[in-house]
Amino acid sequence: MRQSQPRDRGIPEATVARLPLYLRALNGMAERGVATVSSEDLATAAGVNSAKLRKDLSHLGSYGTRGVGYDVEYLVYQISRELGLTQDWAVAIVGVGNLGRALANYGGFVSRGFRVAALLDADPEIVGDDIAGLNVEHIDELEAVIKRRGVSIVVLATPAAAAQELCDRVIAAGVTSILNFAPVVLSVPDTVDVRKVDLSIELQILAFHEQRKTDRMSGGPLMAVDSQ
Repeated sequence: MRQSQPRDRGIPEATVARLPLYLRALNGMAERGVATVSSEDLATAAGVNSAKLRKDLSHLGSYGTRGVGYDVEYLVYQISRELGLTQDWAVAIVGVGNLGRALANYGGFVSRGFRVAALLDADPEIVGDDIAGLNVEHIDELEAVIKRRGVSIVVLATPAAAAQELCDRVIAAGVTSILNFAPVVLSVPDTVDVRKVDLSIELQILAFHEQRKTDRMSGGPLMAVDSQ
């Protein structure tokens, strides 16, 4: 029998960061008709070790069934509920350049509990365009659009120079969750959650690892012994 305890609201941030990985793996299994999964198989699919996975899921009050594993459908619901994905979140994308357009056209938002409710830009050549079924509105209407559409999350896909001012306006309009694609660190109050996505930094990290592999193969700098 499935064991479930009341949810622990003190879930560690590291666990929260891994829950979407488990959910993605579980959704793939559900699509293939998998009914139950062991902690080992789920951990492998999510790219973590099984002990860490079991500890993470224990924070949700989910311990699986000995000899059977976890009920995939129930665990999808459990994680979705914990992540707040069982309700509809209205999202506004601010900045509708190439990145903003790509995000607006991404079909995966709706299936994950997010609805792009507004697109805003300052460029008169873009304002009025129809993108993914939405009319691009002028940035001057930002506050009114946030209120009118019930926006809970704002995605900033603007140039760095404009990001902080727009961030301040978004917060003043009552939004406390921001996904920032602008290449700048935003200054926000403690009550506001900002997640930063910097593609150039991720590429630089990959370049670092590529260089290490190249050095290892060529007997370069990494072959030297650090005496300190």
